[in-house]
Amino acid sequence: MTKVIITAGGAEKLREQLHHLKTVKRPRIIKEIEDARSHGDISENAEFHAAKEQQGFIEGRIAELETKLSRAQIIDPATVDAQGRVVFGATVELQDHHQRQRVTYQIVGDLEADLNENKISISSPTARALIGKYEGDLIDVEVPDGLRSYEIIKVRYI
Repeated sequence: MTKVIITAGGAEKLREQLHHLKTVKRPRIIKEIEDARSHGDISENAEFHAAKEQQGFIEGRIAELETKLSRAQIIDPATVDAQGRVVFGATVELQDHHQRQRVTYQIVGDLEADLNENKISISSPTARALIGKYEGDLIDVEVPDGLRSYEIIKVRYI
């Protein structure tokens, strides 16, 4: 079974989701199934069938999260001492020379990548171009809308 790298924060979010599913959603759906069953004939009971379908989704998600966590190689960026080099888990502040603005990204695993939270996947073109570079380095990245040039302003491990 191959390991999947994930930050400590990403693993904690997965654990929180798993805990919520097991302690809140699963008991709630079991209660809904019991209530629907108490209404009599379940063969034509829409509430019962909907609750059973929801239970299937919940159980599937629990299994998925448990598998992901069992395969996770957890890396805590705060414990990394890469001496200013961009590595997995690093938070990198960049100057975008094309749009003349600064952007900040954290390089994370595929499981936790979320552009809305400025977390980019280690397998993304931007992250691959950044890995191994240092503050002050210039990089060019081929993105869907063309070539982007960035200067690495700051590298942090938080």
